[in-house]
Amino acid sequence: MIELENVAYSYGGAELLSELSLQLAPGTFHFLTGPSGAGKTTLLKLCYGALRPTSGQARIFGQDVRQMGRDDIAMSRRRIGVVHQDCAFLDHLAVHENVALPLTVSGQAVAGQAENLRELLAWVGLTERATALPPELSGGERQRAALARAVIMSPEVILADEPTGNVDWEMSQRLLQLLVELNRMGKTVLIATHDLSLIRAAKSQVQARVLRIANRRIATAGADL
Repeated sequence: MIELENVAYSYGGAELLSELSLQLAPGTFHFLTGPSGAGKTTLLKLCYGALRPTSGQARIFGQDVRQMGRDDIAMSRRRIGVVHQDCAFLDHLAVHENVALPLTVSGQAVAGQAENLRELLAWVGLTERATALPPELSGGERQRAALARAVIMSPEVILADEPTGNVDWEMSQRLLQLLVELNRMGKTVLIATHDLSLIRAAKSQVQARVLRIANRRIATAGADL
């Protein structure tokens, strides 16, 4: 689905990542860890085509990213849901409107997806907050809204960048459970996190591969959980 082969990425003349190889196969679950500044967010961006490798090959659903135009990248993004670390929303739109934005951008009629939207908001526990504005949400509510927005298009791959970074332990567990449920539905999941406790907590819920970035390279951090 997503493959990186001997990928390197440089910015401003400095090499941030080097000789990275990674394969996200259908239905797999991965954690990506490493110290702050190691390049976890950069690696995620390479996985969904927001960045192109300086060298090596990145393939998204069989297509070489270097040969993909803007429209090709946009189409592939419909199959990849991304939960960004900053959870940016349009503050003048209600939660349900923010969650539905990918439908609007892709030209789909939101009215025709009303029932799916209601079910999705219920799944993430935001039914009662559907008409709230983003500034009125707690950190955990924002993260759940971000997850709902990422999966509204029924993507095949979910990439989550520090999804539990700004919430308490109880909410971290709730978010983890939602991501595990997505994986059980057949979705491929990659979570970038520095929270080793979260990874350990996943042990009884899902078989996951733990990858670690260090010294610009990626390696298996341990056996399958």
